[in-house]
Amino acid sequence: MLAAADNTVPDVIAPGLTVFFCGINPGLYSAWARHHFARAGNRFWPALYASGFTGRLLRPEQEGELLRLGYGITNLVERATLGSGELSREELVAGGRVFATKVKRYRPCAVAVLGVSAYRLAFDRPKAVMGPQPDRIGESLVWVLPNPSGLNAHFTPKALAKIFREFRLRVAD
Repeated sequence: MLAAADNTVPDVIAPGLTVFFCGINPGLYSAWARHHFARAGNRFWPALYASGFTGRLLRPEQEGELLRLGYGITNLVERATLGSGELSREELVAGGRVFATKVKRYRPCAVAVLGVSAYRLAFDRPKAVMGPQPDRIGESLVWVLPNPSGLNAHFTPKALAKIFREFRLRVAD
């Protein structure tokens, strides 16, 4: 699995998405599988389904199906780690710049950064909270959603689904 640390997980991206989701960085298992949110304990895919973003529960290897629904996925930092706590502030800031460039190029209606601590560091917004942000990236609305990692015990699957649903309903307006 450590050999996977050199792998990257390709973006799922196209112009004009409704929502462009942005994780922090791939875990070692996701890097090995080369799919976003691939570890079985990750709650991203169940949260998408439970919140109504998808009509069925997708598996990580089906991530390409998101494009036809108007959604995409990337990460702030490409480097795979055992946990996001291994990332430096500099990596997150550099990743925020790369992400902003992608957003300005592909012009999604909204972006959702999955993790408030990473968002605060990457975009120098130390007081940011979950939910809509006052700043935009290019023309795209910016939201911060909870990190869906199974390691994030602050949010139950039910709470994640509720927050993701509120976001979905807001961007559908």
